[in-house]
Amino acid sequence: MTTGQIHSIESFGTVDGPGIRMVVFTKGCPMRCQYCHNPDTWSSGGGTSMTVSEILSQYEASRPFYRGGGITVTGGEPLLQMEFVTELFEEARRRDIHTCLDTSGVTFRDADTAYLEQLDRLLASTCLVMLDLKQIDDEKHRLLTGRPNRNILQFAEYLDQKQIPVWIRHVVVPGITDNEKDLYHLGRFIGTLKYVK
Repeated sequence: MTTGQIHSIESFGTVDGPGIRMVVFTKGCPMRCQYCHNPDTWSSGGGTSMTVSEILSQYEASRPFYRGGGITVTGGEPLLQMEFVTELFEEARRRDIHTCLDTSGVTFRDADTAYLEQLDRLLASTCLVMLDLKQIDDEKHRLLTGRPNRNILQFAEYLDQKQIPVWIRHVVVPGITDNEKDLYHLGRFIGTLKYVK
């Protein structure tokens, strides 16, 4: 059975998808966002190795508490551990547990067939994606995160093509991500996506 490298588990998540949720924080992230609130998840090392069964046992022990909620996997960047998240979500859906993927989409590679096959398998058991669009301007995105945003915007469009429900997250930081022109262009881009909730 695949194991995941887990930073921590929050038992009372109220802003990470609908309802009250168990929030699983994975280890590892390729971004280096200037305002990151949990940089201790950046490294893929450390953390706790956990199986799907161990995580779901924790969930099941408090299942009545999560009525109207489910499981959210975040990070770090959970798509760095896509095989593990896929197995977790598949088993969660078998148990009728709502699944939410909280991601930046930074790992998206539209020319990698094997990657897309694995991603499609994950999305088949994903009820909701919370997509963090950090900055619409590519140059500013590079300065903010250390990475370009072209593949992230492609990921948003890919989710839309697959008709996956999406919640957009955008952190507004004065002087960094609150430029009126950038916010206008971000809004125009989001407006092209039909499955944003």
